[in-house]
Amino acid sequence: MAGNETGFFVGPTLIDNVTPTMTIYQEEIFGPVLAVVRVSDYDTALKLINQHEFGNGTAIFTRDGETARQFSEDVQAGMVGINVPIPVPMAFHSFGGWKRSVFGPLNVHGNDGVRFYTKMKTVTSRWPASVRLEQHSSAFTMPTME
Repeated sequence: MAGNETGFFVGPTLIDNVTPTMTIYQEEIFGPVLAVVRVSDYDTALKLINQHEFGNGTAIFTRDGETARQFSEDVQAGMVGINVPIPVPMAFHSFGGWKRSVFGPLNVHGNDGVRFYTKMKTVTSRWPASVRLEQHSSAFTMPTME
C-alpha cells in the first residue's frame, strides 16, 4: 500500500481452521484479522470460548433465535455479534472484553462511573430475511404510518 512501504501495515486477513494450539488462538490480536475456529457443536463452541483466558469478543451466525439468545446470555465475552462479525460498538458502549482483555477497572468509552461494579455485555444482532412463516405461525411487525 502506498505510504506504508516500510512496514507496519497488514491488510485484512482471514485465518481459517484455527485450533487452540495455535499462537493466533492463544494471543489477543487486534487489527483487520478474523480467526475462524470450527467446532462440531454448540456446547463445544461455548466451552471453548468460556475457557479462554481472554474475553474480548465473539460472534455466532445462526437462523435460530433461541440459539442466538442463549449464546448471548451464556458466552463470557464483552462484545457479542449475532449474524455480524465481532461488533465494535459506538462510543457510548464499552469497547473491550472481560477476563484478561481489560486493563484497569474501567472500559475505554461509556458511562463507566455508573457501571463501575457491573459487567457489561454488548450484543449486536442482525437477522437477514428468513423462510416465510408457516400459515399458523404468529408474525409481529412494527406499526407504520402507511
